[in-house]
Amino acid sequence: MFPPFDEERAKAVCLQMKKQLKEGSLVLESLSPASKDRVSNALMLGALVCTDSTGNEVVLKAVSGIRSLLKPNPSLNDNSIYVPPIASFEQIQSALAKNDKEIHSITETLKTEKHLNPKEQKALVEHRTLLTTQSLKAVHKLYNFYCADGKVYSLNDICKKQIEGKFPPTGTGDCCAPKLLNYAFSHNLLPLSMAELYYTADEKSNIDDDNIFYPPCDARCGILLPSMLKLHILYRDEDIIVVNKQSGVLSVPGRGEEKQDSIAYRVKRLFPNCIEQPAVHRLDMETSGLMVLAFNDYARRELGKQFEERKVQKTYEALLDDVLPSRGIANSGIMELYFRLDVENRPHQIWDSENGKKAITEWKILNVEDYHSPDGSVRPVTRVLFIPHTGRTHQLRLASADKHGFGSPIIGDSLYGHCEQGERLMLHATSLQFTHPRTGKVMTFNSTAPF
Repeated sequence: MFPPFDEERAKAVCLQMKKQLKEGSLVLESLSPASKDRVSNALMLGALVCTDSTGNEVVLKAVSGIRSLLKPNPSLNDNSIYVPPIASFEQIQSALAKNDKEIHSITETLKTEKHLNPKEQKALVEHRTLLTTQSLKAVHKLYNFYCADGKVYSLNDICKKQIEGKFPPTGTGDCCAPKLLNYAFSHNLLPLSMAELYYTADEKSNIDDDNIFYPPCDARCGILLPSMLKLHILYRDEDIIVVNKQSGVLSVPGRGEEKQDSIAYRVKRLFPNCIEQPAVHRLDMETSGLMVLAFNDYARRELGKQFEERKVQKTYEALLDDVLPSRGIANSGIMELYFRLDVENRPHQIWDSENGKKAITEWKILNVEDYHSPDGSVRPVTRVLFIPHTGRTHQLRLASADKHGFGSPIIGDSLYGHCEQGERLMLHATSLQFTHPRTGKVMTFNSTAPF
């Protein structure tokens, strides 16, 4: 993951923690013997520098895992807050205790009882898997996370959204980042700087001589942090932020209190120094994928020029509800269409060759594949790569659905096609290329379609 916040201030705190551990003014209290599959005494030291509602600085500190706690020496003059695990070692042990003895018994039987026939072995393995699954579910129920929107979400809720309900890797929620952010959001603190430092107390290791900082991990934090922050941040600096927008979220606030939640609103909530209008382009609410926003007026103005002058390169992937090659549609090409707003049926756009705005769209057929509908049915559909050369409202949805285009709507299009319950618009912004407004460097970002 890309570090969601500036790291410099928090890095200094982590280095101070490391020094205090070496000196003994800060100690690691072990709650259990080290696991055999862990590397010596290696762990991560994490720090999150925040401000409270009155603007006072608050420093949060944590260590990774559930087997150790940071304990300051009574003589250490430290006003920091030492953040505990989301679920304690004792809670997890208690959740595992119900099935633990029987699981170990089955494992021992499978190792020692050589006379078991294949059917008996299979039955034991299946029963052990059932018990293990029950234990994992019991552990997962212990993990609930305060998020940037002030709400609390369970690990199961987050996994349903982020990894389609699959089991997360062991230890998800035990890294420093989710612990620190959970504490900050639960106490109405505003995160400013966060960093994590690799640490080992092994005297034989040379690794600890280097100051190795890591961003939040992809495997575990990559599941949690987008939901906790309400933003999937791919890049951030003093001028811009690039996010991977999820389907179902507005790009900018709409009219009315109920439509204020949006990518722009969420960026301003996490980064209060951001300008009032950070968005320089938009994606439809149902469309997912890459967006760039500006933190200051200069960046917004310079990026805006690039979009106006069509210097920004974008690609999208879509699933069209048809088999395009069977209709004789070429594998690639460019279409020019003309649309305007249907004033009597907003926000629909309609064909108008005289008064409509020209929309230029390049396409390439990527594949014909099976689509599994929410109702369980399966049908062939076409995956298409779109390259828009203009930025008209609903341009790609119309290029797909209108009879002057392909005449085949994108799956899940509630405006120009059909959207089943539990279905989303199958349109995703897969790449975005622009020139950084301050450095002049060409910035390229890619995002795999989640369908």
